[in-house]
Amino acid sequence: MPESSHAERKTQRSLSPIWIVPLVAVLIGAWMIYDNLSKLGPSITLVMDNAEGIEAGKTLIKTRNVEVGRVEKVNLSDDLQHAVITARMSPQAEDMLNTETRFWVVKPRIGREGISGLNTVLSGAYIQLLPGNSKESLRRFKVLDQPPVAPPDAAGIRINLVSQVGNAISTGDPVTYQGYTVGRVEHSEFDAEKREMQLRLYIQAPYDSLVTTTTRFWTSGGIDMRLDSQGFRVKVGSLESLVGGGITFGVPENTPMGKKARANASYTLFADEESANEGSYDQYLEYVLLVDDTVRGLEPGAPVEYRGVRIGSVVSVPWQFTAPQPDSLSRFAIPVLIRIEPQRFDNELQTIDEDQWYARFERMFSHGMRASLKAGNLLTGALFVDLNFHKEVPAFEKMTFVQRRVFPTTSGSFAQIEQKVSNLLDKFNNLNIEPVVDNLNKTLASTEQTMEKINRIAASVDRLLADPATTELPANVNQTLRQLSHTLEGFAPDSQGYNELTRTLSRLEKLMADMQPVLRTLNDQPNALIFDRKPTQDPQPKAAR
Repeated sequence: MPESSHAERKTQRSLSPIWIVPLVAVLIGAWMIYDNLSKLGPSITLVMDNAEGIEAGKTLIKTRNVEVGRVEKVNLSDDLQHAVITARMSPQAEDMLNTETRFWVVKPRIGREGISGLNTVLSGAYIQLLPGNSKESLRRFKVLDQPPVAPPDAAGIRINLVSQVGNAISTGDPVTYQGYTVGRVEHSEFDAEKREMQLRLYIQAPYDSLVTTTTRFWTSGGIDMRLDSQGFRVKVGSLESLVGGGITFGVPENTPMGKKARANASYTLFADEESANEGSYDQYLEYVLLVDDTVRGLEPGAPVEYRGVRIGSVVSVPWQFTAPQPDSLSRFAIPVLIRIEPQRFDNELQTIDEDQWYARFERMFSHGMRASLKAGNLLTGALFVDLNFHKEVPAFEKMTFVQRRVFPTTSGSFAQIEQKVSNLLDKFNNLNIEPVVDNLNKTLASTEQTMEKINRIAASVDRLLADPATTELPANVNQTLRQLSHTLEGFAPDSQGYNELTRTLSRLEKLMADMQPVLRTLNDQPNALIFDRKPTQDPQPKAAR
């Protein structure tokens, strides 16, 4: 019987050993990819206006001079207005990327503070990272045009300023206190809707204690020259502020220092120091002056003084010029708005009782207080408002102008002089000067005749002086004087004539001495030359008592 055939089964292995090698290679590759990805830091996007000096694959990102990233791509934005930079950061930099982080390009710069970034001339520009302290992470940043003034956690204080005056304050400008730089302007932006300048200042420690609740800020333009009613003034700031301007601050004179300012507090930036000092008087009384004189030379900000002491300021000239005026006025006056600031009397006065102060001034009005315009500077013609008491002034009637109380006025010194000159001219015109003119004509005629006589006398004198005999007279006088001098020389002490004269005088003196007895005899008995002299008795001594 033939032998039956059967299929023989053989079990085969599901995986051949040959696949072990590629499998291991795949695992190694996956591990390498994972290891590489795990070591890669986050990718960030930087936006800047100009990518000058930035190169893909070369430009580094540093912080404290340590590399923490590298630029990978440099592209343009979709609107072609900005440069968009893609950079890969190291893993250790991930915690640094938050909303307070700042980036800027380090390259050679020349500014008011000097020259910086010279080390990048050979190595090339790089991007500097300043870590922030915020907890909110961020992957897209705007690159700053200028390096930040200070780190966000720097010791000091940051405050905000609002300015409505035109100035050239920009980021990086100095903030000074009495000429010493204590901070910088961190950010400046113009708000077109509010039409105001918004500034952010950083004051470094320990000078942040100088900023208090009563501090005032104003711009410093380097040189401040003024010629107004208060005279000529010149102020010169630091060299840095002279070149680019800046901001300075301080506490107004005789004002309390106040409490230390809070962080992010808001202040007003004034145009100058005077405006800053004036801004501290926020409590005031408003009055309107109805001036009958000219207001040429009176400017807003001019002082209102009482006997030389400033107590207020002029606000507007003219003010509400077309508004109807009180019917009691006989002339069309020019309204001037002024402010009386009681805080000038007491710097610690925070609030005032307006009714009490208005009543006080009304009592002064009844005693003759009046306002007038006076010249503060004859060179510029600047005027100021002077308050003083006057005698024999008309009684003041209480009135208002556009819901403002009216301050009584009187004519100024120039107006009074003008009125006096006008009155003098009126009196002069009323004088009857025709008789005076006739007398003056007669006097002039008589004077003319006198002058003719004087002319004739002068002509006679001229003829006398021209006579040859008159001309020879000085020579004759000189000759006579010479002869007299020659004669006197003969009577000099050593001359013969002098000696003879001396001997003659001696003999004459001896003769006079010999004649004295004769003269005494003739004096006692005039007839002694004819008759004999009377005998004289001997003198008898007197007996003792």
